[in-house]
Amino acid sequence: MKNESMTQRDSNRVMSLYEFELPIRVRYQETDQMGVVYHANYLTYFEMGRTEAFRSLGHTYHDMEASGLFCVVVHAECDYKKPAKYDDLLTLKVILKRVTRVKVEHEYRLYRGEELLATGKTTLAVVDRHGSISTVPNWMLPSADSEI
Repeated sequence: MKNESMTQRDSNRVMSLYEFELPIRVRYQETDQMGVVYHANYLTYFEMGRTEAFRSLGHTYHDMEASGLFCVVVHAECDYKKPAKYDDLLTLKVILKRVTRVKVEHEYRLYRGEELLATGKTTLAVVDRHGSISTVPNWMLPSADSEI
């Protein structure tokens, strides 16, 4: 796993480029009868990547939830290019694309070696225990000196 970060500011939001890579071995249970990864599992891979990217920043979703904040997916998309198969070793690249006061946007690229298999995007909103919109916590930003 590796990560890199770079931040640009403008007057309304922090524009961030944070890249994180996660190796994923395709397990038998993730495939159909043909040995091809079932389409919905790509979204699971994206969630695994987000979770580990946040962990690489020194925090977890568990920490966030304990503080009374939750991330909810408000948009998800996946474009399938080529099938991943049982026992493939994949690399998921997670890119923190944009952070606003209340939303976090990621992009994803899933590779088998150099071969691009899928791309995707998610938008997360931050809410409190009652489901009301809340401010993105500072730790979700790619560097300690970033501000919203």
